[in-house]
Amino acid sequence: MPSHPLRVAVVCSSNQNRSMEAHNILSKRGFDVRSFGTGSHVKLPGPAPDKPNVYDFKTSYEQMYNDLVRKDKELYTQNGILHMLDRNKRIKTRPERFQNCKDHFDLVITCEERVYDQVLEDLSSREQETLQSVHVINVDIQDNHEEATLGAFLICELCQCIQHTDDMENEIDELLQEFEDKSNRPFLHTVCFY
Repeated sequence: MPSHPLRVAVVCSSNQNRSMEAHNILSKRGFDVRSFGTGSHVKLPGPAPDKPNVYDFKTSYEQMYNDLVRKDKELYTQNGILHMLDRNKRIKTRPERFQNCKDHFDLVITCEERVYDQVLEDLSSREQETLQSVHVINVDIQDNHEEATLGAFLICELCQCIQHTDDMENEIDELLQEFEDKSNRPFLHTVCFY
């Protein structure tokens, strides 16, 4: 079993829904967790599918919340976006891009394959300093409120199992296979080095 709490990063595209729901649950369970997005901008649903609300990653959750209240409070209350932003601003100030973080993690969990590929690309382009390993795991989670909640509990259960293994390096593949079978979702796994 690792001698310290697992350092976990949860990554989705905009650091709004899936990664923040997992961040919320993991932090309540005592994990050393941070959450990120990999997109070039933060995108939230707008009044139509082709009219998303687009923000810079420097925009705080509070600013996004206030902007959407100003635009159409009823719409963004009904579709759950204001509720989600309210939760987000209680966890941290603003979304963060994974590519801008140089901290080390034991585990990076991504919520869709495209994000997984972006994380792997970023990690492989970094200079290797300490040769510490990081396990990058993808579990596909649809980007809606219900799936984000279910996915967050699945991620939390996975992290708890990994935290309690005696030998993470040798047991993780078997553990991921069990989770694949149990959840009926495919998991991707790559080990990278810092």
